[in-house]
Amino acid sequence: MHVFKNYRLVGVLILVMCCAARAGAQQDTPPPTQAAAASAPAWSPSKDIGVFVFGRNSQTADQQLKDESECYGAAKQQSGIDPKAPAPTGKTAEQKQAEQKAAADNAKTPSGGRVRGAARGAAAGADVDAIAGDANKGATIGAVAGTMRGGMKQREASAAAKKEAAAKTAAQQKAEDDRMKTAHAEGLDAFQRAFAACMDARNYSVK
Repeated sequence: MHVFKNYRLVGVLILVMCCAARAGAQQDTPPPTQAAAASAPAWSPSKDIGVFVFGRNSQTADQQLKDESECYGAAKQQSGIDPKAPAPTGKTAEQKQAEQKAAADNAKTPSGGRVRGAARGAAAGADVDAIAGDANKGATIGAVAGTMRGGMKQREASAAAKKEAAAKTAAQQKAEDDRMKTAHAEGLDAFQRAFAACMDARNYSVK
């Protein structure tokens, strides 16, 4: 009976040790997702510039990362473009508004409208009142009316000139922004082509 109890005790001890060893092994082994995350590269040049790279000669992940990093540096040097650099923003809205206002304020506006209006009004008034025998009175009244009409036309012409100058400046600002965006896009395209050529020379396909 004592021998049987000893066997049972030994069996229980062995079972406990096995369970403890299994639990320790599970703790030492990270979950699959953590292991995959640990093995994944911290930075992928191809993903950074938005392209897909496939090895033609079954290159390892470490070799591909090495080749991508070297080709990234080579493309940066050859194209003079840094894809990580922020895109140019150009002038702020406040700066653009200030330029448009300055253009409107400095716009060349017509002058002399009041004088010409007064002269035309005076002539017209004199002709009308000459029939009644009082040309001087008619000229005076016509001059006043002509001055008012001339001033109104001059103000309208001045407002139109200011508006045109502001609109012209706004169009120039838009054209400048468009050129800046186009140059940036062309620079990124040149960088990608240089990167793809370098990777192609190392037996990779870049899409």
